[in-house]
Amino acid sequence: MQIRRLREERGYSLEELAGRSGMSFRGLIYIEHGQRSPSVLTLLDIASGLDVEPGELVNHITQEETGKSAPGGSS
Repeated sequence: MQIRRLREERGYSLEELAGRSGMSFRGLIYIEHGQRSPSVLTLLDIASGLDVEPGELVNHITQEETGKSAPGGSS
């Protein structure tokens, strides 16, 4: 999932992202593993913790669900 990829690119552990985003460690695990769908507010917290625009997470989630690439992206 996009959250895990972004977290790993930044070198953050789950514990570090939990601290940066104000979320629980276990909650992040559930979201990363697809066992829970994050609310909009949770996505905002995660985006803040990853220092990315929330749309970067939402666009990727939408693409996964529809199987489409982002506008202007390659297929």
